[in-house]
Amino acid sequence: MNSGNKIEFSPNLPRPNLPHHVTMATNSSFSYCGIHGGFTPIWRNNGLSQCFYDTIISGILVLLLLPLFYQINKMRKSGVAVESKYKPRSMMYKLQVLCMLLLFIEVPVSFGVTWGVVDHVTSGMAILTLVARSGAVLAGCWLLHLERNMMLLALGKKGHSGIMIFLWGYLLSTEVLRTTSWNSEEWWFQQQTPQQQILFGFWVGRLVCSSLLFTIGFWSPGVPKLNYWLHLSEDDRDVENGSEHLNRPRGEFSGLGSHGDRSTWSGLKEKAVLLWPYMWPSGNFFLQVRVMMCVVILVAGRVVNPYVPIYYKNIVNGLTTNQPWSYVWVQVCAYVGLKFLQGSGMSGGLLNGLRSYLWIRVQQYTNRLVQVRLFSHLHSLSLRWHLSRKTGEVLRSIDRGTISINNLLSYIVFNIIPTICDIMIAIVYFITAFNAWFGLIVFICLALYLVATIIITEWRTKFRRDMNTKDNKAKQRAIDSLLNFETVKYYNAEDHEVRTFDEAIKDYQESEYLTNTSLVFLNLSQNTIINAGLFVGSMLCARYVLDDKFQIGDFVLFGTYIVQLYTPLGFFGTYYRMIQTSFIDMENMFDLFKEGEEISDEEDSIVLQLKTGKVEFDNVCFSYTPEKQILKNISFTVNPGETYALVGSSGSGKSTIIRLLFRFYDIQSGVIRLDNVDISTVTQQSLRACIGVVPQDTVLFNDNIMNNIRYGRISARDEEVEEAAQASDIHHRILAMPDKYETMVGERGLKLSGGEKQRVAIARTLLKAPDIVLLDEATSALDTTTERNIQASLSRVCAGRTSIVVAHRLSTIVNADCILVVNEGEIIERGSHDELLDIGGIYNEMWQQQLTETSDAKENGKTK
Repeated sequence: MNSGNKIEFSPNLPRPNLPHHVTMATNSSFSYCGIHGGFTPIWRNNGLSQCFYDTIISGILVLLLLPLFYQINKMRKSGVAVESKYKPRSMMYKLQVLCMLLLFIEVPVSFGVTWGVVDHVTSGMAILTLVARSGAVLAGCWLLHLERNMMLLALGKKGHSGIMIFLWGYLLSTEVLRTTSWNSEEWWFQQQTPQQQILFGFWVGRLVCSSLLFTIGFWSPGVPKLNYWLHLSEDDRDVENGSEHLNRPRGEFSGLGSHGDRSTWSGLKEKAVLLWPYMWPSGNFFLQVRVMMCVVILVAGRVVNPYVPIYYKNIVNGLTTNQPWSYVWVQVCAYVGLKFLQGSGMSGGLLNGLRSYLWIRVQQYTNRLVQVRLFSHLHSLSLRWHLSRKTGEVLRSIDRGTISINNLLSYIVFNIIPTICDIMIAIVYFITAFNAWFGLIVFICLALYLVATIIITEWRTKFRRDMNTKDNKAKQRAIDSLLNFETVKYYNAEDHEVRTFDEAIKDYQESEYLTNTSLVFLNLSQNTIINAGLFVGSMLCARYVLDDKFQIGDFVLFGTYIVQLYTPLGFFGTYYRMIQTSFIDMENMFDLFKEGEEISDEEDSIVLQLKTGKVEFDNVCFSYTPEKQILKNISFTVNPGETYALVGSSGSGKSTIIRLLFRFYDIQSGVIRLDNVDISTVTQQSLRACIGVVPQDTVLFNDNIMNNIRYGRISARDEEVEEAAQASDIHHRILAMPDKYETMVGERGLKLSGGEKQRVAIARTLLKAPDIVLLDEATSALDTTTERNIQASLSRVCAGRTSIVVAHRLSTIVNADCILVVNEGEIIERGSHDELLDIGGIYNEMWQQQLTETSDAKENGKTK
């Protein structure tokens, strides 16, 4: 009789007295358990009964068919088909499909090999396994296909259904639990025959496939992730009920709340693509060497960790068995040396310290690169986006996003990956050095820990998002109040602002309370699972020591190693939470990166070489929104050196013409030309280099006057800056200030008067020396006396240059070569000042009205 329960008889030998169930299995060519003995005893020969185990596993799979088919039927009846353009393309999804197909093919192949090659006889248990596994895997393939192509509108969580995740988790756990019979001769783990090695290979394949399915399943790649409702097509949307379009309008910055309750792992591929340039410092060999050295140190740390408790065990065993001093001191030196490399807890070791030192420059590179790229991207966005942005929210998003990228790289590379490696090494070591029970205890404890961490963290994600949203609102409110402090003072609204800010803080703290409370619950759950595993393992190890199966050093080894393993594992939940937090904090920053450039240069754009400065509008039509047309067939030509003026009521489109010439927006139809060149075919930088603007509301940087004027041409010398100031008639006023050109102008230039700010703007434009000058109501906010003084400076700016002036006071443009009267987006009158007065139209009415207002103002002044 062979070892284990596989029994063969020689015809020349008498049959031994066997248990009834084994006799039945050998006397018949077909039985329920076949050659694997009986259903009981459950534990024999250092392992589980294979007949018992496969029967229980298959029975549960048959029960799982009910919820699987229920979900399939629900998807078929209530699901709505998703258009192919909304199905995410993912290699991970294809890997999922491949694993499911391999699991399905493996079932009949394994059944055939077992029947025809290994056992040469089938059994009821094998047939039950064939039917149960085939049915469950086939139903899983069907459900996976439906989840890819259909969506339940009422489903709150977008991704794989709970039964699908449970199926994959169950398939994985069944293969892992087989390792409890690692030392059993009834199974095929320890068998060396080719036939048994084939079965072992099938087990390895099932383990790998089920592990991939379960791991990837949490991110649900390939499954449509629509935020709130299924986006079918433009014609299928419920316009009547006011359903919003899924895609935000260009230029509308969304807050954190727009991400809803979806998992922060969604869109992982897109996030990884954005993160990769910051993870690997391409083009910097010095930093690349540092990264590789950090990786080598991580590998060295994984090698060192198992040997620390092993040498500690050797010391204890050496002392308890009276080993010679030559043996003990070597073990002590090795232990102390390894402990010096490892450190205590999460810090203090030579390896961790060296890795942290090498990573400093890499982290600084990442920090700088993220901020510079995002800053450059924000400056590339259109005027439409900047007009609709919330400055406080954007700044908070940049700050949190930058910090979160550094944290994310550190947590994943130096905490999560090493911890997972340590866990795998520990499981393998306990199975090989102790027995499968210890490996099973560690695996179950870690599996429960990770599952609880993931589930609870995903649940509390919405609290963190809500807290970030309210934090943004509170900070935005504070920044708005401080920026508009003059208005607050004017209306004596300090108490109102304080109350509003206090309410915003209270609202934020409500969400903060929920976030911190859920964190306490998570920590308590993790601590309970960890200590339960430590208790069970310690009890089992202590029992083996009392039974003389283990030495005292083995108990010390288990306790030391498990505590050493649980130390980083105790932080694993923190790492996962921090990664979740980092992803949440990055979402706003990713939204900023995703903001498209509304105005961008074409690949074949040319550099504009302006020679004469001719400006031409040819049937230009433009609208900010489709509902309202702003400009309608605007046509005019400004010859080199001429001055054209635009007048009309507010909202008629005058300033829009200026913005279109500067190409802040692209027109819907028509052409704008400079020197007979379409401005849409030239680079924006070369176009704007030829144009100088004196805006209506001049905003200065919080810097000194010298640098504010120099902003017109960054490379200008101090002498050139002073010449521009003299030309704009502000030089003498600057010299009268205590700090002269070093005088700080304050936030937005508030320390200067309106006339002084306008003269600084004029000096900027003079320093730039553009070929075309645009004056956008540059003196409308000034008093009459200041306006007259500045007009002389403006005349010097426009002398010999092509100029377009948007005027509020008609007296400032009486000498213009041509005046265009704009009304509701159309040019209704054009001509010189005298010609328009002779016509007696709209311009004449505006002129007479301003004359009357001026006379009334003079009379009122005399009366006073």
